[in-house]
Amino acid sequence: MANRTNTPGDRVWTIPNMLSMLRLLGVPLFLWLVLVPEADWWALGVLAFAGLSDWLDGKIARAWNQTSRLGAVLDPMADRLYIFAAVLGLVVRGVVPWWLMAVLVLRDVLMIGSLPVLRHFGYGPLPVNFAGKAATLCLLYSFPLLFVAGYGGIVGDVARITGWAFALWGTAIYWWAGLLYAVQGQSLIRQARRADRAIAQGHDPGAVAAATRGASGAREGEEPTATGPEAPSSGDPGPPRSDRKGATSSP
Repeated sequence: MANRTNTPGDRVWTIPNMLSMLRLLGVPLFLWLVLVPEADWWALGVLAFAGLSDWLDGKIARAWNQTSRLGAVLDPMADRLYIFAAVLGLVVRGVVPWWLMAVLVLRDVLMIGSLPVLRHFGYGPLPVNFAGKAATLCLLYSFPLLFVAGYGGIVGDVARITGWAFALWGTAIYWWAGLLYAVQGQSLIRQARRADRAIAQGHDPGAVAAATRGASGAREGEEPTATGPEAPSSGDPGPPRSDRKGATSSP
C-alpha cells in the first residue's frame, strides 16, 4: 500500500512554531502557579497568553505561508496539554470532580489509539473539524471561570454557573467530535479497502477512488478529508490539508 506524502514544509524555526513552543513552555508554569502558590490570577494570565498565541500563530501561518509539519503537531498538542493541566489543577484543588478529568482523558486516549489503524491504511491524523474546535474553545473558556468560582460573592456564583455550563457543553461536544472522527475514519478505511481490492483484481484504482469519493469526502461543516491511498491516477487530489497549519491534525 502506497504511503502518503505530506505537503507542509519541514521548516522548524518559523514564527508560528516559536509561538507554539512558548505555549508549551507555559504549561508547567501554569500548573505550578495553580498547585504550589495558588496564584490563580497569574495562572489565568498564562492561560490568556496561550489563547492569544493560539489564535495568532494560526493567522500568521496562513497569512505568511509558514505552515509546517511540526506546527501541525505542536498546535493541537499545546491545546490538549493546557486542557489536561487546567483540569488536573481544578481536580487537585477540589473545584471539579475526578470524573470530568476521566471523561476528557478517555476520549483523547481513544483518539490516540486510532492513529496506528489509520496509518496502517496510509492515512495520517484526521483534519480538525468544527465540532472539535468548538469543544476546545468551550473547555478553555470554562477553566478560568471555574478558577474564579472558588472566590465568594456574586462574582463567584455567576462564574461557577457559567463555567460549569461551558465545561459540560464542551465535554459533550468534545465526545461528539470524537464520534465524527470515528465515522470519518471508518469511511476512509472502507475506501482504502475497496481500492486495495481493485488493485488486486487488476482494476483501475483511480476509477474506484472517484466512484467512492462522494461517500467518504468531507461532510458539511467538516474540514476536507483524504480520498484514499495514492494511486497512479491524474485525478488524485493528494493528501488533505487543514486550515490552520497546512497539515492534518485532530483537536
